[in-house]
Amino acid sequence: MTLERYKAARERLIQSRATHLDQLTDKLREPRVHAVISRILAADDREADALHEQVPLDDLQYVEDLGLIESRPQWRIANRIYREVIPRELTYTTQTRITHEQAWYVRPSDRRLDMDKLLAAFQQFFRENAEAWIERFQYREAGPQLLLQAFLQRIVNGGGRISREYGLGRRRTDLFLEWPLDEAQGFLGPVQRVVLELKILHKSLEATIEEGLTQTAAYADQCGAQEAHLIVFDRRPGRSWEEKIFHRRETFGGRTIGVWGM
Repeated sequence: MTLERYKAARERLIQSRATHLDQLTDKLREPRVHAVISRILAADDREADALHEQVPLDDLQYVEDLGLIESRPQWRIANRIYREVIPRELTYTTQTRITHEQAWYVRPSDRRLDMDKLLAAFQQFFRENAEAWIERFQYREAGPQLLLQAFLQRIVNGGGRISREYGLGRRRTDLFLEWPLDEAQGFLGPVQRVVLELKILHKSLEATIEEGLTQTAAYADQCGAQEAHLIVFDRRPGRSWEEKIFHRRETFGGRTIGVWGM
């Protein structure tokens, strides 16, 4: 059993929509489950405090007893399959309504995903649709993160894969995108590896970017990614889109990181 076979088997299980995974979707609609899972998906330190202050201990224990979360070393989704299934299920309808196509972002010369083109397209998509679409999410607390994941899932479906890391106390959501460059060899051949760090802006922009660059570079090194991007969502009221939307490149630890504001 190799790691690649494990990942392939995991993906087949997720796509098969096995009975117990379908039941998971029903559980996500329960108010007691929503109160806990929404805060974990948002990966927000402020929500970590709220989890203990506002969510009854019985509810935390209930969700943990269901096997959906674990409390050590931090509150987080219990296993990697659930980490993949939960955001996919929460955004499935959204994915089907996104009209962007995979072929728009695959460079014919080397079959690499054009991440700058893809993220620029998402910036515009987010600007046009965020307010209306996030309001439709059952899990609005994690709306920006889920909307980006829906967009990415729409593009990579049938070709690449996305791995997700999030949990209270992390102060960000980590996405690791893998895209095979040789269709015949698939993931056994050369693979484009891209890290995306998602952060919600709560303090100054520059302080958020400084912290985010450290986290992005560390995660990219951990994953062996050739490309890295930091995405900062500015949800503060009264800010114009002209102030929120930007793209620049930063160098950190010898690595070039794309920084995207929206």
